[in-house]
Amino acid sequence: MKRIYTAALFCTLTMSVFAQTKTKPNVIVILSDDAGYADLGCYGGKEIPTPNIDALAKNGVLFTNAYVTAAVCAPSRAGLLSGRYQQRFGFEHNTSTKPVNGFQLSDIGLDPSVKTIGDQMQANGYKTIVIGKWHLGEEEKHFPLNRGFDEFYGFIGGHRNFFAYNKQPKRELQLLHNRKAVPEKEIYYLTDMFTDKAISFVKEHQKEPFFMYLAYNAVHTPINAQQELMQQFAHIQNADRRAYAAMMTSLDLNIGKLVATLKEQKLYENTLIVFLNDNGAATNNAADNGVLRGLKGSKWEGGIRVAYIMQWPAKLPANQVYHPMVSAMDITPTAIAASKGKALKEQVLDGVNLLPFLSKNKKAVPHQDLFWRRGVAAAVRSGDWKLIRTANNPLLLFNLKDDISEQNNLASTYPQKVKQLEKKLQNWEQKMQQPHWISDYGDENQIKKHRMEVIGREMEIKYP
Repeated sequence: MKRIYTAALFCTLTMSVFAQTKTKPNVIVILSDDAGYADLGCYGGKEIPTPNIDALAKNGVLFTNAYVTAAVCAPSRAGLLSGRYQQRFGFEHNTSTKPVNGFQLSDIGLDPSVKTIGDQMQANGYKTIVIGKWHLGEEEKHFPLNRGFDEFYGFIGGHRNFFAYNKQPKRELQLLHNRKAVPEKEIYYLTDMFTDKAISFVKEHQKEPFFMYLAYNAVHTPINAQQELMQQFAHIQNADRRAYAAMMTSLDLNIGKLVATLKEQKLYENTLIVFLNDNGAATNNAADNGVLRGLKGSKWEGGIRVAYIMQWPAKLPANQVYHPMVSAMDITPTAIAASKGKALKEQVLDGVNLLPFLSKNKKAVPHQDLFWRRGVAAAVRSGDWKLIRTANNPLLLFNLKDDISEQNNLASTYPQKVKQLEKKLQNWEQKMQQPHWISDYGDENQIKKHRMEVIGREMEIKYP
């Protein structure tokens, strides 16, 4: 009898310890690439069904005024993963081959002094992984395994084929598992591969808290679609749009598979899932920004305002629509707070913990002001007002509450508001560093794309 009691006590204690370890939520950040703001059902899209992404919104929080820190891939990711304005550490442009004076080619990437969300979550007891697109530098010092992540399964460049190459590509295009290249003959559709890896990681680490950064390259170019999915969209006349729809469908189906795995493993309720896009619809992938003006690369709303959803069934109310401004920078402090952890002391975070705002314990707004700059083009949003400042162009002022499509420049009507926002922007810039490298595209494209007369994809595609 005593032995039975002891065994029962041991079992009870074991279960108690297991329950305590699982009080920390798992955290999964899912990033899509170059998707259109209006291509998701939960954001009003009608043409491409996205039931699994829509379900995240239905079971969580959908943000209507959500922003990334840059309108192009690499600096946007630097802001997201650091929880800081990337201009604080000179990561202002997409990675290039043009360092400025005082820096070398080997410095182009995420500065090693910058702590990532991976570092933060590791310090708070999490197993960490990056799956998908990295695009934050190609030197060993920039490699994910040296940036707070225990495992890497993806590619380090900005894009690659979704299908296998005919021969082994250069290293930035290779699919790597940690530092070892996966043979091209083993590669199948990349969106499926990334999800399969995510599912295996969940199963492998189901008994310990984990942080996953799942950075799909869908729906970035090249426009590689699976033929069987394209057949669902035979009614779409434009071939690029038809392929894009198939790529978006694949993304949605795979997110559904991952969520189903969380449910199977009894991890769903206590997993914080964040879904967002890295910037607005691209000029070259047939994505649709809907009412938002502009595309990837611009300070128009279509370049920087993104789909952004947060779900945590155990803690956050379902079916909530949240209107105040939020930023991709908020993901890092929110994840730290969810883990009941502490932020590393080496740097100040510009993002804020969103949990008190979403649980309605805090009445204030997360951000009164947000800022952007990439070379000659900069912007500030303060409340409903937004100012765009581009070299050699007139200042642009919009009231987004009344004019979400940025059709009416009010700069001459409200000169005091222009001065006020210019001052805010200048004060912010004084706290930032100058870029450590410049863009391969130069300044002229940005100047041209921020003129009032440049409207629509056919015009913007001339200025990538």
